[in-house]
Amino acid sequence: MRASTGKTSIALLTAASLAAGCARTGHTPDDMLVVVTEGRIRDLDPRFALTNYDNKLSRLVTPGLMSIDQASMEPRLELAESLEQLDDTTWEVVVRPDARFPNGAPVTAADVVYTFASTMDETVGSIYRDAWRERISRVEARDERTVRFHLQQPVATFPSDLDYGIVSARAATGWVVGAGPYRVVATWGERVWLQRNWHYYGARPPVSFIEVRTIRDANARFLLLVGGDADLAQNGVRVDLVSALEQRPSLRVMQGPSALLTYLMMNNEDERLSDVRVRRAIAYAVDRERIVSAKFHDRAILATGLLPPMHWAYRGDVRRYDYDPERAMQLLDEAGYPDPPGGEPRMRLVYKTSADQFRVAIARVIASQLGEVGIEVEVRSFEFGTFFEDIKRGEFEIATMQTAPIVEPDWYYTYFHSASIPHEGNWGLHNRWRFRNDRADALMTEGRRTADRDARMRIYAEVQQILAEQVPVIPLWHEDNIVVTGQRVQGYELLPSARLRGLEKARKVSRTR
Repeated sequence: MRASTGKTSIALLTAASLAAGCARTGHTPDDMLVVVTEGRIRDLDPRFALTNYDNKLSRLVTPGLMSIDQASMEPRLELAESLEQLDDTTWEVVVRPDARFPNGAPVTAADVVYTFASTMDETVGSIYRDAWRERISRVEARDERTVRFHLQQPVATFPSDLDYGIVSARAATGWVVGAGPYRVVATWGERVWLQRNWHYYGARPPVSFIEVRTIRDANARFLLLVGGDADLAQNGVRVDLVSALEQRPSLRVMQGPSALLTYLMMNNEDERLSDVRVRRAIAYAVDRERIVSAKFHDRAILATGLLPPMHWAYRGDVRRYDYDPERAMQLLDEAGYPDPPGGEPRMRLVYKTSADQFRVAIARVIASQLGEVGIEVEVRSFEFGTFFEDIKRGEFEIATMQTAPIVEPDWYYTYFHSASIPHEGNWGLHNRWRFRNDRADALMTEGRRTADRDARMRIYAEVQQILAEQVPVIPLWHEDNIVVTGQRVQGYELLPSARLRGLEKARKVSRTR
């Protein structure tokens, strides 16, 4: 969104007049979907969208040349009419002729060039600058609709990489402008309003307005849904409350497999956690199966690594860490942390988590299980922004988070390559546990340059083996995507990526039906 402070008064005025605007144009509450989420939407501009919450909503406003928003998660054409590989390092895209921004202006090659050039411009400050500069040497407009990408070296993932939102080069508004089914019309505090893009090339969204509200308290989100003041929450209701919601005739619950991983991260630069025996001990001490059963009511599957089992590159024949407290204590002994006399712990760790009540409850269960093998854990919860800043800067010992949707095995490079360790110049990089392994680095680099799928499967099979042996993070589980809607909401499509692109097709039926 990137609204400057000078736009604040405009945002307030726009927000205040939104309801009146609905009335003037004949819109009613039936023509608006209210979506509640636990995390604040901070920036829908793809160049600055950092959190999962930003990225889940961003593509409604700024679709890319390609899209992975489908059940298979395979890349498909979006704003691109065609994508052609001219040689190992040259790709050509033709922009579809009917792609339009909300003011009716066509999406042009100049907009595509601007998007990528500004992302890679050091003065702009995009968190994705380094990632694109590693891939691209030059982007050029060949004519009004044709764009040619010149890469630094062969990149097998390039079609998926182009699932990166395109922004207008000529927009005068303080909010990001894209060619998606919706446009940003107001932001106010922790609310964002979207309005239908009447010039959208695809099918017209059935609902004119979407209001996204950040509601940090899980119980409050629950009550808004039950009371009919919110229409939809995706992964925004505590799993232990879902069964109760299923019993309510006014609500509908949908669930499906997820491409996200929930993991326990460990700071690999910590003196204790740098020892692989300690990391393995922690993995053996966590009874993941019991947590999934008791806390998630079996609405999650145990993970063996970054990739979900449905992924084409997934390999399950890796070292596993089934619950084994005796083995955990043996490893701690070997690492030089024997069980001391007098009831003292073997070691003490601080466990950081977000302030979400359910996540805090999970953290306390894990802390209790670690306590059973002699690791005393202090759980500290923080507002998400504070928590995330600490994680990015390496100011943690252990913590839990979720990945972005894992649709491409090249995410291994993003999360585990030593070049992806956050630093003063770029705190947005994702190897936040600061893992280093030369062999894994070489394989992940090779994997992103190898086009043949069978060869890539062999490469990533070895990557999965290395990470399972070194356990820089503990893969916990892949939580089901769970969507709760009012009964009047129909047509919402649940995606493995957990993006909110399904709002494009959602509608509200009349109360009289």
